Amino acid sequence: MFTGEYRHTVDEKGRLAVPSKFRAQLESGAVVSRWMDSCLAIHTRRGWDELAAKVAGLPISDAGSRLFQRYVFAGAFEADLDRQGRVVIPVYLREFAGLAGDAVVVGSRDHAEIWAPDRWEEYSRALADPARLAEALEGLGI
Repeated sequence: MFTGEYRHTVDEKGRLAVPSKFRAQLESGAVVSRWMDSCLAIHTRRGWDELAAKVAGLPISDAGSRLFQRYVFAGAFEADLDRQGRVVIPVYLREFAGLAGDAVVVGSRDHAEIWAPDRWEEYSRALADPARLAEALEGLGI
């Protein structure tokens, strides 16, 4: 399970140090992709395969399922951690997520997310609003 919030740097070659807590889960490889809310996702290979299987079960005739499939899979990159526990994030994904220098890596249960610090601060402010959080959770059974 991916949990926690970590501040890291993206170097000039696009390398991001994966939090040490996450490295064991990603030893067999990772997939970095575009994700919702203008951030990136890091999935384990197994998690990626599970997501791919779910998407494969969606009706191809549904425009929303085609959109999600293209959005996530066309913007995906298979990656391996180097000896220092870093993953290379391609330029097109860094540009998409607004990453320039610093990054926030956030655990999100079955995957981790990579955020530009300013985008994460804005998003997390909304999480701190009890009324907005209650509204978001309404109907989820939590």
